[in-house]
Amino acid sequence: MKELVLATRNRHKGEELDALLGDLGIRIRTLADFPDAPEVEEDGETCEANAIKKARVIANATGLPAVADDTGLEVDALGGRPGVHAARYAGENATYEDNCRKLLQELAGVPRDKRTARFITVAAIAVPGETVQVTRGVLDGSITEQAAGSRGFGYDPVFYVPEAGATLAEITPEQKNRISHRAKAFVQAKAILRSLQSAPIVGA
Repeated sequence: MKELVLATRNRHKGEELDALLGDLGIRIRTLADFPDAPEVEEDGETCEANAIKKARVIANATGLPAVADDTGLEVDALGGRPGVHAARYAGENATYEDNCRKLLQELAGVPRDKRTARFITVAAIAVPGETVQVTRGVLDGSITEQAAGSRGFGYDPVFYVPEAGATLAEITPEQKNRISHRAKAFVQAKAILRSLQSAPIVGA
């Protein structure tokens, strides 16, 4: 395995994943390198279903191993919402700011100790013609009462991590890549990718 495709068109996510996987010693490509790759509708009921679908479709379309991930945000005071619909919480074309604003509005008046939440990332690794392998990472925290920090993306400015004493948007990318839900999922994914690198070539 000399090349790997990250099944995302999200520039921020691509940069984060490139940093997490950069030491594998293989060429990491994104969908920007494959303009004819199909758009994958994320219509699954779970993050796992979405990640598997994206990885499988892109692996088959490019003929290369592909990695995809999907992240959900579960807020206890909202009964687990926005969940798998986190990216589209405020509407189909919502910005990061729109989603954060809606979340804070829905939690208005909820006391600090009742604002517990968790990020869940599922990563899927697909090799054309083989079974998709899946890993999972969870980061527990809480939703702040107002946004803080300018780093990161998505809900990072409103997600407080007790072990860091800050929101995900207030810590450095290096810190985030040590503790985040995505980092935890991709530590496991890297182990799978390394095993694929060392696997014997069929027919050799």
